[in-house]
Amino acid sequence: MSGGNDWGAWAYLPDEPLAGAAGGPLSGLTFSAKDLFEVEGWPLRASTHAALPSLPPSPLVSRLLELGATLLGKTHLHEIALGISGANPVTPGHNPLDSSRMPGGSSSGAAITVARGEVDFALGTDTGGSLRVPAAWCGVVGFKPTKGHPAWPTLGVLPLSLTCDHTGPLTRDVALAARLHTVLSGESVKAQSWAGKKVGLWRPIDWLQAGALAALDETAAQLKTLGAQLSEIELPDMLDAYSPIVQSEAAAIHASALKDSPTGFSAGTEALLRLGAARTAEDVQAAFAQRQIYRDQLATLFDTFDVLLAPAVPSAAPLIGQDHLTLPEGQTPLRVAVLRLTVPFSLLGVPTLALPCPAGGLSVGVQLVTAWQQDAEVLGLALGLEKQLANP
Repeated sequence: MSGGNDWGAWAYLPDEPLAGAAGGPLSGLTFSAKDLFEVEGWPLRASTHAALPSLPPSPLVSRLLELGATLLGKTHLHEIALGISGANPVTPGHNPLDSSRMPGGSSSGAAITVARGEVDFALGTDTGGSLRVPAAWCGVVGFKPTKGHPAWPTLGVLPLSLTCDHTGPLTRDVALAARLHTVLSGESVKAQSWAGKKVGLWRPIDWLQAGALAALDETAAQLKTLGAQLSEIELPDMLDAYSPIVQSEAAAIHASALKDSPTGFSAGTEALLRLGAARTAEDVQAAFAQRQIYRDQLATLFDTFDVLLAPAVPSAAPLIGQDHLTLPEGQTPLRVAVLRLTVPFSLLGVPTLALPCPAGGLSVGVQLVTAWQQDAEVLGLALGLEKQLANP
C-alpha cells in the first residue's frame, strides 16, 4: 500500500516490512530508504510522475537486511532529488519541528522519519547537500561518506549526478551513525579527543542569518574549550562548477522522460533538466576543470588542518513555498543560499557530518569535514564532541 501522512514522509509502506536477518549486529534496528533505492518487489517512483530508468536492486539495502536491520518502507524526497526544499508533485514534506516549514531536501522523508522516531535510521542520498540540509533543519544527524566509499555504494540508486552522488545515513545521534559505518565498513570508530586538533573555521558571515552564525560560533567555542586550535579559512562559491555538472548529468539520466509529452515532471524540475540538456560540452568541460582547481584548494587546506568546521544551512527552515532568504548580503535565492554552504564537500567528495543545533524551537546545523578517506576520523571527532556535550 502507499503510505501517507500529514508530514509527507512515507512514499511506500508494504503490508509487511522486510525483516532483517535474526542475530545480526544490527538486529532490532529499523530503517527507511529514500525512494531512489531499488528494493526488489517494491515500486520506485522518486516522488515524480515521470517515467524512470530501471535499476538493479540496491546492495546497500540488501547488506543492511543481512546485518539484521528491518526495512519499514520508502520515503518521499524532493522530486528526483533535484532540489533542497522537499517539494514534489506527489506528497511534499513538512518539517517535523513546524509543519508550516520545509523539511529540507532532497532526503526530506528520510529526515522526517528519523526526527519523528518512526525508524532508528534512514538511508538517504547527498549530491549537493541532500543529507545534510534536511538533517540540520529537522534536528538530526546526517553523514555523507567519502565519494565512492565501498561501504556506501550508489549502485541500485536512481542517479542524479554520477560525479557527485553519495549515499549515507540519517540518525538521531552520532553514535548510531558511527555504529552503522563500523558494521558496514569494518573501520573502527572511536571517540577522538579534540586536544591539539587544528580546525579550519569557515565563517561566511554575509551568508548566514544570526541563528546560524550563533550556532557556528557556539560550536567553535566548544571546540576551543576541548583544546582545539581554530583558525578562520575562506572557501569560494563553487556553484559555477557544480551546477553545469549536476544539471547536465541529470538531464542525461532523464533524457528518455524528457521526450515524453507531458514529461510527468513538475514545471520547476523540468526547467532545470532542460537547462542541463542545453549546456554545451564546452561549458561542462570548463566546469570539470574548475572542479579540479577547487579540489586542489581543498587539498591544500588539509595540508594544514585536521578538520574543517562549517555552517550546514544559512538559517532555520524557511516557510514552505519561500524562495528567497534575507541575509546580511541582501535577498538571496534559496537554492544559492543553501547549496553554496554544502556543495563544496559533495562536489569534491570528502567525508562530512552535519550536526544539528537548536535554534529557538527550530534547528540549524554545522558541518565537520575531514580529508578524503578519513571517514572514521570525522565520525570519531563528532563522537568525542557528542560525549563531551552529554557529560560536560
